[in-house]
Amino acid sequence: MKFYKYLYVGDTIKNVSKIKWKLKHHAGVSAYVITIAQGQDQLELFNSAYLKQRYFRYHPPIVVGIASNYDEGINVIMQITQECLAHTGSCNLKGYLKYKAGKQQEV
Repeated sequence: MKFYKYLYVGDTIKNVSKIKWKLKHHAGVSAYVITIAQGQDQLELFNSAYLKQRYFRYHPPIVVGIASNYDEGINVIMQITQECLAHTGSCNLKGYLKYKAGKQQEV
């Protein structure tokens, strides 16, 4: 599991390090994760239970945000989008997140 350098966290998330540990070790945790999409899309939001599938052990996504529920996940995505729009003037979220990390990640 790969986590973004500047991880976005929802307001109701209390113990980020515990949630990250559980996600890395494929333990059960009730949270939603925001990842960089593999295809043409920008970001994906889904329940962390999907990360327990065998596919994600061999193809780990880059997690850029964690939220406690779906609505909070949408708010985190809106925050990322507003930040991107304010800094770049466009909504190229993948490019903005790569630029903000300051290193070349495979996106």
